[in-house]
Amino acid sequence: MSAVTSPLVWEHVQPAAARRLLTGAIDAFAERGFQATTTRDIASRAGMSPAALYVHYPSKERLLFEISLYGHRAALDVLRDADVGDSPRDRLAGMVSAFTTWHAEHHTIARVVQYELAALTPEHLAEVATIRRAISTQIEQALTDGIADGSFAVEDLPGTTLAILSLSIDVARWYSPARRDPGSLGVLYADLALRMVQS
Repeated sequence: MSAVTSPLVWEHVQPAAARRLLTGAIDAFAERGFQATTTRDIASRAGMSPAALYVHYPSKERLLFEISLYGHRAALDVLRDADVGDSPRDRLAGMVSAFTTWHAEHHTIARVVQYELAALTPEHLAEVATIRRAISTQIEQALTDGIADGSFAVEDLPGTTLAILSLSIDVARWYSPARRDPGSLGVLYADLALRMVQS
C-alpha cells in the first residue's frame, strides 16, 4: 500500500472494507486510469471479491467521486492554512510552496483527482468544480491584493491564476521521490510564481 493511501489518511471511511476498496481504487486509478480500471482490479487490491465492491459503493464512478471530494477538500485546506503572512508576496509564496509540496507528497491521489475529472457524472463534477473554484479564489485573492498594493504586475488575472495553479498541479503527473524532495520543490515553485508576477 502506498504511503499516500495509508489507513490513517482515510480513517474517516468506515467500515474498514470500504476503506480498503477506496485506497485500492486510488492506486488502481493512478496506475491504469479510470477507464482502464475494472471493479475486479479494485477488489483485488482490497483483497475482496468484485461483488463485494457493490456492497459499499454503487459504482466505480462513486468511488472516484469520493476520492475526488476528499482530495480537493484536502488541497483547499492546504491553501487556506498557508494563506498567512504580512504581504501578498508572503501569502502567495506560502500557498504555492504548500500546494506544490502537497501535490508531491500526495502525488498518487493528486494524480487521480486532477486528471480523472472527465469520468465524473455531471452532478458529481459540479460539486467538485465548486471546490476547484474555491481553490482558484485563494490564489486569485492574493494576486488581487498584490496588484492593489503595487507589489504584483498582472495583466491577466484569471490566466495568471491558472498558470500558477497549473505549476503545482502538474507535479502530480511526473513526481517521483527519487527526483526531488517535496519541500525543496515547493520552495522552487514559490520562487517561480513570484517571478511570474513581480512588478
